[in-house]
Amino acid sequence: MRYRRANVAGATYFFTVNLAERQSSLLVEHIDALREALRRVRHAHPFRIEAMVVLPNHLHALWTLPADDADFATRWMLIKAGFARQIRPTESRSPSRAAKGERGIWQRRYWEHLIRDQDDLARHVDYIHFNPVKHGLAMRAVEWPYSSIHRYIRLGLLSAEWASDGSGEGRFAG
Repeated sequence: MRYRRANVAGATYFFTVNLAERQSSLLVEHIDALREALRRVRHAHPFRIEAMVVLPNHLHALWTLPADDADFATRWMLIKAGFARQIRPTESRSPSRAAKGERGIWQRRYWEHLIRDQDDLARHVDYIHFNPVKHGLAMRAVEWPYSSIHRYIRLGLLSAEWASDGSGEGRFAG
């Protein structure tokens, strides 16, 4: 089966990428391995991370690709592979994955959405930053350590009290 994906060079995209085992917490247990995989891929295939949050079993990211580049698929393939190479194999693998020599860490597919305008971008930034609260991992968005919210606060784009009432009704100031 062939999936239709957006293919707009220089665009900003929202992604949701999941672990295969939804009860796993590999992403936060091995956050340094994920950071290293991201660093290596960004060095070889540049892109800008607009916002990102890493939860135990999935992550959300907003990327802007270079003006002449729409190839986010290669970047995700390399990030997933780079992360997997750093993790000791303990996961279960389906016969299909074993036959292809694949690890069983990541879901094969991911969700991608082409950002349409500034309002769409703001909604996705808010969604990313509020996600740890939504999943019960923090009482306030600022309490979750694996989030770009800390960069937004440092740059003065958000207050440390953003969505601290748990409503998720914060606004992106950028």
